[in-house]
Amino acid sequence: MKISEASEQSGLPVKTIRYYSDISLVAPSGRSNAGYRRYDEKSLQKLIFIRRAREFGFSIAECRELLGLYSNNARSSADVKKIASNRLEDICKKQGELQCLYDELSHLVQNCRGDDRPDCPIISNLADIK
Repeated sequence: MKISEASEQSGLPVKTIRYYSDISLVAPSGRSNAGYRRYDEKSLQKLIFIRRAREFGFSIAECRELLGLYSNNARSSADVKKIASNRLEDICKKQGELQCLYDELSHLVQNCRGDDRPDCPIISNLADIK
C-alpha cells in the first residue's frame, strides 16, 4: 500500500511515517518503480503498535525496544513489564506534580476577588521571586 493508505489505516500522519522510516523504526516493505515507499500489513501493524505505544507516552527509544520485543517470539514478558512499569512510575510522578500545580492554582483562583480592583493574588504569586 502507498504511504497515504498506511497513514489512513494506522492513524499516523504521512510525515510521522516518513520520520519513523528515516530513523529506521519501521522500514517500508519496499519501494515502487517510481521510488515511493510501500507498506505491507506487517509494516502497518508495526505503525499501529508504535502509535498506541506513543499514546501511552513511551519515548521513541522505548518504542524501539518494545517493537524489538514485539517481534521476538522468545521474549520474556518480564522485559516488557519492566519497560511498562518504568513508564507507569513516570506517569505517577507526573500525576503528583500536576496535583500540586492544581492545588496551588486552585487556591490562587479561590482567593482572587475577580473584581475591578488591581490587586490579584494570582499576579502576585506569578511575580514572586522564590
